Amino acid sequence: MNNFSYYNPTRILFGQGAIAKTAHYIPKNAKVLMLYGGGSIKRTGIYDQVKQALDGFTVLEFGGIEPNPDYATLMQAVQLAREEKVDFLLAVGGGSVIDGTKFIALAIPYTQSEPWDLLKTNAAQGLNEAVPFGTVLTIPGTASEMNYNLVISRRETGEKLSIKSEFAFPRFSALDPQVTYSLSAKQIRNGLVDAFMHVMEQYITYPIGAVVQDRLSESLMQSLIEIAPHAMEIDQPDYTARANFMWAAAMGLNSLVGRGVPQDWATHMIGHELTALYGLAHAESLAAVAPWLLWYKREQKGDKLVQLGMRVFGLISDDREALIEATIDALSTWFNSLGMPTTLTAYDFDPDEAAEAVAKRFDDRGWALGENADIHGSDAAAILRLSR
Repeated sequence: MNNFSYYNPTRILFGQGAIAKTAHYIPKNAKVLMLYGGGSIKRTGIYDQVKQALDGFTVLEFGGIEPNPDYATLMQAVQLAREEKVDFLLAVGGGSVIDGTKFIALAIPYTQSEPWDLLKTNAAQGLNEAVPFGTVLTIPGTASEMNYNLVISRRETGEKLSIKSEFAFPRFSALDPQVTYSLSAKQIRNGLVDAFMHVMEQYITYPIGAVVQDRLSESLMQSLIEIAPHAMEIDQPDYTARANFMWAAAMGLNSLVGRGVPQDWATHMIGHELTALYGLAHAESLAAVAPWLLWYKREQKGDKLVQLGMRVFGLISDDREALIEATIDALSTWFNSLGMPTTLTAYDFDPDEAAEAVAKRFDDRGWALGENADIHGSDAAAILRLSR
């Protein structure tokens, strides 16, 4: 196991009634900017719950943060917050709203250059302040409610970039499983796949003697597989399944299982390019890339693929190559069982065209990704050509 430092200051308010408790963790007399997406929280009653919790505070609102939050939209919120001298932010939504709020929190006090530089040139590493914020999670999957990661798009330039900053940890996050009752089957499916892939990216590399992290990762993946059929029930939502889904998703990328181990993230980075270029949903892009990346890198990842197959999918074989192939097939089969395609052609994309476009972006940036820094543009292209 490698040396590591672990830090996570986010307070989790979990369970029924969690939203009502948020006011206890917002500074008294704070001017609060409440941020949300397309307005579904008003139809589902979550908006009213939050407004009731914020009774007594000065509250401004900013809606319209889109999936894969756009820089131009977020800068409107930054301008509003600066003009109104907002001193606390509250994100009410899923990963996109929370990621967008993280950027806004970092950008409000940042005046050295254009705030896009926080992502483009990694200027966020030089920050020494940000506006504090909390979250009310409505769509599980990204774990943005309990980590310091954010991913922002800039549609005018076709970019989608990610950064980490310790100033991007929420002060608190309210997780009430009941808010997921209004979600569609597709939203639940995407969240399950996203959460599973977060754990996978920190697990499918090579053995390093990190028994605790391996077993934590395996238990999270097994939990997601176990609860998925019940979590996908829409007509009569299962509280226990949704609660476990919500908590497993948060645990999957709160930095715990990834401490002291090599990590990959090439699937995510290729997926980000597919989203930026073609508008594919984040989880859809992951499922269309992951099986093929694993196949392409099966020799380097062989030991962990065997471990995944045996410990998570319950596969048994004395034939190592057959076990590796069966493990990748089992992953694809599970994705498919959720209604998630695992090929680009399922979305009427030309894998060859996507391969060329993504490879160019990799090459232009000089990227070398994966746990061994050996996935270049040509490798990304080869992986995408398999996704048919």
